Amino acid sequence: MLKLDVGFAWAGSIMSILFFATVNYLTSSHQIWFIYPSFILLLWPVSLHYLRKGDYKIHSIFCSIWIIIFLITINYLYSPSHPWFLYASYPIIWWPILMYSVQKRKTVSLAIFGSLLTIVYYSILNATLSHQYPWAIYPSFVVLWWPIVLHCVKTKKYFHLSLWASVLSIVFFIVVNKVSTPSIIWAIYPIFVILWWPLSMYYFILRRKILKSKLDEAIEQ
Repeated sequence: MLKLDVGFAWAGSIMSILFFATVNYLTSSHQIWFIYPSFILLLWPVSLHYLRKGDYKIHSIFCSIWIIIFLITINYLYSPSHPWFLYASYPIIWWPILMYSVQKRKTVSLAIFGSLLTIVYYSILNATLSHQYPWAIYPSFVVLWWPIVLHCVKTKKYFHLSLWASVLSIVFFIVVNKVSTPSIIWAIYPIFVILWWPLSMYYFILRRKILKSKLDEAIEQ
């Protein structure tokens, strides 16, 4: 049954690709658009084969390589002067890495390593390919949530999560304000809202401790 399903998928994909390529050539040969549906169609039989067999790790490797090849092709065809595929390829590579890191993908050490590696990678791209604006602060802000959230959730320190996340967010908005529009101090508005998170968490914890102490006193009496 598996061979029949995969064979049907291959036959359907090849027939569809030939159809789209023919239509592309006859109607708009100046623009190569059939590669877009072809990219999805080729994923269909291969994904069906690996998923039916339960080879999820190999499936992640194939899909990652295929997606990167597709991005490189589009990059080369339409904007060869700027290698933008490097921006998108990096997170795709992490798919098979996390699939093979079964024991470590939920550890704080891998989260810290992955965050630092991501910051270094995009900072290098920022400095070499588009140094006009320090846009690397945006992916850096996002990936730093990974170790913070993972550590606080694993240790069940949710108040610490609100503190560290608030500090990270405040620093982020201050930096963005400084590099984007230094003449307008707008960072105080989101900072004011963010500060309510740890304050409300502290109030909730303090109030719960007071209620618990009063309940214990009442039970003792």
